[in-house]
Amino acid sequence: MPKFSPLKNAVIWLVVLAGFAFALPNFLPKEQLAGWPNWLPHRQVPLGLDLQGGVDITLKVSRDDIVAEQLDATIDAISRALRAADIGYARLSGSGQAIQFRLRDAAKLQDAREALRALTAPDDEAELAAEPSTAAGSLRFRLRDEAIDRRLAEAVSHAVEAIRRRVGEVVALEPSIARRGADRIRVQVPGLDNPQRLKDVLSQRGKVSFHWLDLSMPAEQAVDQRPPASSEVLYSLDDPPIPYLVERRSLVGPEDFLSAQPVSDPSSGEPAVDVTLKPEALSRIAPTLQADAERQFAIVLDGQVMSTPTIADAFSGDTVRIAGAMSEEGANDLAAVLRAGPLPVSLTVIEERTVGPEFGMDAIESGLEAGLIAALAVAACMVGFYGFFGVVAVAALVVNLVLIIAALSQLGVTLTLPGIAGIILTVGMAVDSNVLIYERLREEARNSSEPLRQTLDNGFSRVLRSIFDANLSIFAAGAILFLLGAGAVRGFAATLAIGSITTILTAHSLTRRLIRGWYRRRRPRHLPRGIRTGFFAEADMRFMAIRNPVFILMAALSLSALVVLVGVGLNMGADFKGGSLVELRAKTDAADIAGIRARLDELNLGDARIQPLGSPRDVLVRIPSHEAGDNAEQTAVDLLRAELQDDYLLRRVDVVGPAVSGELTRAGTLAVAAAMLAVVLYVWLRFGWQFATGAIVAVFCDVLLSVGFLAVTGVEFSLVSLAALLTIVCYSLNDTMVVYDRIRENLVRYRRMPLSVLIDTSINQTLSRTVLTALTTALALAALYLFGGSRLVESFSAILLFGVLVGTLSSIYIAGPVLILFGRRNIGLDSELGEPEGTREQTAKGAP
Repeated sequence: MPKFSPLKNAVIWLVVLAGFAFALPNFLPKEQLAGWPNWLPHRQVPLGLDLQGGVDITLKVSRDDIVAEQLDATIDAISRALRAADIGYARLSGSGQAIQFRLRDAAKLQDAREALRALTAPDDEAELAAEPSTAAGSLRFRLRDEAIDRRLAEAVSHAVEAIRRRVGEVVALEPSIARRGADRIRVQVPGLDNPQRLKDVLSQRGKVSFHWLDLSMPAEQAVDQRPPASSEVLYSLDDPPIPYLVERRSLVGPEDFLSAQPVSDPSSGEPAVDVTLKPEALSRIAPTLQADAERQFAIVLDGQVMSTPTIADAFSGDTVRIAGAMSEEGANDLAAVLRAGPLPVSLTVIEERTVGPEFGMDAIESGLEAGLIAALAVAACMVGFYGFFGVVAVAALVVNLVLIIAALSQLGVTLTLPGIAGIILTVGMAVDSNVLIYERLREEARNSSEPLRQTLDNGFSRVLRSIFDANLSIFAAGAILFLLGAGAVRGFAATLAIGSITTILTAHSLTRRLIRGWYRRRRPRHLPRGIRTGFFAEADMRFMAIRNPVFILMAALSLSALVVLVGVGLNMGADFKGGSLVELRAKTDAADIAGIRARLDELNLGDARIQPLGSPRDVLVRIPSHEAGDNAEQTAVDLLRAELQDDYLLRRVDVVGPAVSGELTRAGTLAVAAAMLAVVLYVWLRFGWQFATGAIVAVFCDVLLSVGFLAVTGVEFSLVSLAALLTIVCYSLNDTMVVYDRIRENLVRYRRMPLSVLIDTSINQTLSRTVLTALTTALALAALYLFGGSRLVESFSAILLFGVLVGTLSSIYIAGPVLILFGRRNIGLDSELGEPEGTREQTAKGAP
């Protein structure tokens, strides 16, 4: 074999060493890493919530709430401006983003416009845009969309800071808080064992204010009639709620609070909160405290009355006591909220992913077990078929895994349970590159009279294109899926994309250098005798002889799958139709499914479905989506949690609101479509439009059959299922491109051979690789299915096992016949380039 460039050798081995160095921290405890020098790697792969437990909540700022608040504020601003200009008006009101009023004196129309100039100035800061009005003396305005967008952005920014302070008050763990899009905030707290408390703290706005009670009329009368303009009716937190008539103007607001501490009320023994007020707030209350100490006021929390104490009972120096029907934890949370400050707007929980710590540990153990079994099975298969070369392949595979872990560590990519599935799948598919190499080396050695050194070099050079084509297509699909996908799909896509790059490096460059070292030490004349795939070498199967009936059968099955899909439909999961999934584990004996169903029926949660899950203690509860909106989804889960938490552990909770489910559907469909388009475009550029068309037809058949499999079996269709479908696409294209590479090579070598014979020859030449790749991939997927320990991983691997079968068949009986179809119509397809004609017998043996 030729000498490699010293620089290239140095780069390859430095990359391998760097991979081991950057991956090492993942195998050491954090306490030991803390004592390492700063110049050594410290980063570990961040684990997703499904591997370590915790909560992932997505909150939404309602644009409608921003509009409503801005409408009220603008109406007040208009009222003040007109009164300051001594301009009479009537019927000042607003609806949506529109505001209108009528002037008492139509002659003052221009004066009114002048008074409102600051609100309607033609610049980016203006709040209002003037609209034409047909009535004399009337003015109409509209809140500008730019102003609403500006307020929304400000509200989200302020909410992020307020959430950060709140989480810091109630959680001792390090949270991850980030904006998502224009109106959303994502909060992740790994390792949290009480997600409900965090939800309670984040879901309330936390605006506490004091208001004088309005005693001018009874509250019940104000409910039936119109209350005074300066007052409003608010209801208490009691059940049933009690109405109170309170003044709109607050006596004390959140801006007047200095500190807040939970206490125990000595008179009642109930939990309470003591709030220290600023001096200016006390100065406003002091006159009333001296003149009428028994005057009542309302303590209002987010528009609801907590209590109505007298000034004498509530105030003590510069401290006011907030008492009510609170638990000790509720008092602690309220004090934390008051210290952190109120949210600028109300937030709605539109998506929740909660995983208990016990579930995370089980997921890690199951994932590692499945990964170890898959790796051992693949290693045994490779060593059994290739002997010493199989050991080299296993060594390259170990380095491949190390490089993947190192890349995840340095890039900060979160490793999730689907990510582990992606790594295990990479183990099975990465073997394909080694199989390609060894089969090509065996073929070159069998048919060449050149020295083994030159034979090895020729084999590695000629197989590089196939390895590059196969893995680059997977990288393109994974990268696009990562950019456009969401949730579990991104974790899977990240490991798949990284694994495709590391496979190119290890399977070709590293394996080549290891075999070069073997050759330099041993100087052999022949390949090792441990290669046991020779029984495929004499294969002369006439695949294309039965292409028409098999093609018709595949087409009929695809059409049947389409009919089933339209008639039966998919079992859409919560990711795509909204709703909730709750995984429960009984604290003592086996789960009582009938009892759970009876208790949930009393809560009126709709057609909740309950099914056993693995062990007798585990059950899965599905709550359908509610049309009342995102808050309804959260309410349903909260009711379930309160009803069952004494007898069951909530191991995992997924809540997806209608808005999020629609977005996940669009994003997932777009991601898969874009990934497929990118891969097909790559095939077109590399092989030509005839080959690309064959690949498209084969992939379309694979997707239809796989979706039909989902419809028939009733496997839940989720984001993980989308990732599985894309993987089937990648696998099928990978298989097809290996065959296409050999067909293209043979088209150059045998320009007059009938196309059907040439395709049969090419398939037979790559048959060893096809069988072994399918076998090793199936072994890895079988380990996932049997030992993955997760419903998601189980369904994922089941889809892929089916996809490997149909993908292998389609690369032979769909992609091949399509080329023959174009060959009949385009005679020059197989005779554009070429050398002397060969025979079927010579080609079947790979003769040059």
